[in-house]
Amino acid sequence: MHLCYIDEAGNGQTLDPMRPDAPPVLVVGGFTVPRARVKSLTWAFLEAKKHYRPQLRNADQLSEVIQHEIKGSDVRKNLRAGNHGWRRAAMELVASLLDLLESHEARILARVWIKEEGLAFDESGVYPASVAALNETFQAQLVHEHSRGMMILDSRTKVKNAPNVHCVTTRKYRAGGDSLRGVIESPVFGHSDTHTLLQVADLVVSSLLFPIACHAYLSDVTWNVHCDDAYQPLREQFGQRLKKLQFRYQDPMGKWRGGIVVSDRRTQQSSSLMFGPKETVTMPTTVVPRQPGTPATERRETELDTGLPPLL
Repeated sequence: MHLCYIDEAGNGQTLDPMRPDAPPVLVVGGFTVPRARVKSLTWAFLEAKKHYRPQLRNADQLSEVIQHEIKGSDVRKNLRAGNHGWRRAAMELVASLLDLLESHEARILARVWIKEEGLAFDESGVYPASVAALNETFQAQLVHEHSRGMMILDSRTKVKNAPNVHCVTTRKYRAGGDSLRGVIESPVFGHSDTHTLLQVADLVVSSLLFPIACHAYLSDVTWNVHCDDAYQPLREQFGQRLKKLQFRYQDPMGKWRGGIVVSDRRTQQSSSLMFGPKETVTMPTTVVPRQPGTPATERRETELDTGLPPLL
């Protein structure tokens, strides 16, 4: 069995010079992990929190360590505005995060939406569409692993939560048959202060994918606080590691899907920019081969549609 933890970074605010702090991208994503590695990953993450938050080493209760969150937004703040020591600590934390995911057989999946200046952004439609797409990727991985699984979403409000799972529920119980058979139930919701691995999902989405997308696709938007060259080292040092952590698969038409998918209606650039310059084009290591009898065309997926506070 596999579990999938999903969080988001960004919101539906319009990208506009009058709102220099409006998020220029929306990222919905997270990671999958084998059920057998959940406990080990949780304990390893708690130890990492104690390393980067030394005051937690003297906590009287385990619950204090669990409930104390290191937010991805604080990591970004340290990269943008922190001194040299804070920036170094933020980069070390991100490197440690990727070490944990790699050593526990985790796979990253996400939908990244690049906003256009001055155009309204329909978060109420984009978020459920992202959850549906991520469930398709999760289902493909479960088939590949001969496994079953469940998705846990970071809880927001009931009004926002409910629409995000209806699209999955209807696909599982429609008259035409269940297209998500490996997913044993519609996504459920958890709170990050009680579900420790949702904190890991927050760091993946908010301290890595969000700032990398801002730098890769909107570096010319100099008036927005999130479009900062301070994020460039994330892409340079961790882009290829992110790429290798994806789960990618080919659909019956031979098209590559899954992993970290970018929808860039602003400049129509491909998802590969998340992992480095345009010339860096290599296939990820975790793939599912095309099924026999399908077309031989192998087309790359672009999908243009559809501060840490002081650590010492």
